[in-house]
Amino acid sequence: MSEKVIWITGASTGIGREMCMEFSKAGHIIVATARRKSRLVSLASEIKFAGREASAFVCNVASERSVQITTKRIREKYGKIDCLVNNAGVTVFKSFTDTKVYDFDYVMSINLRGAFLCMKSVIPQMIKNKRGHIINILSVAANTVYESSSVYSASKAGLLAMTNSLREETRRFNIKISNILPGATDTAMWDSKTRQKYKNRMLSPAEVAHIALEVYQQPKKVLIEDIYIRPVKGDI
Repeated sequence: MSEKVIWITGASTGIGREMCMEFSKAGHIIVATARRKSRLVSLASEIKFAGREASAFVCNVASERSVQITTKRIREKYGKIDCLVNNAGVTVFKSFTDTKVYDFDYVMSINLRGAFLCMKSVIPQMIKNKRGHIINILSVAANTVYESSSVYSASKAGLLAMTNSLREETRRFNIKISNILPGATDTAMWDSKTRQKYKNRMLSPAEVAHIALEVYQQPKKVLIEDIYIRPVKGDI
């Protein structure tokens, strides 16, 4: 594949970080964004040390202004954004009755509103160029029932519905929209006790990242729409 500019949100840790490494090794330019500057700088430095191109920008996807500024900076530096990977995500493990309004607003602002803002910032150029790819890292929680995850599930189900609709609106412009729905993955989203107990039954961030690259590398006329990834032993 020719060199493309890949914008990955939530890139400082976990799946986001591994996707930066995976896409970089495939020869693409990486734009890594997240809220933690030190980890982003370290990531970009590691990629550049290997002789590849990367940039890191602090971006809070819940802020429209932050997203707009980041998009502008990317275009000023590289002239385009070929692929947006909506990976930034948070959760709270609480029962519905224990979930506060703050918890709801926090999860929705990043998982759903953040992805909406990022897509709004790249779609016009993609339509103009008649090409582009958006990859959403969702969760099987989008359509699988889990206790103590009602708001997280709602945010992912909302993003799934929104992007499925967007896909139909943008097909005629050769824009691809892919949803990846992983099962339990060994990331900091889980507490250390759970990760230690179930580590051998969880997906690794690198495995999810590898599949994301495969989704992106499909032939021009091929679109993988929704892909579910679960640990071979099933959900934890």
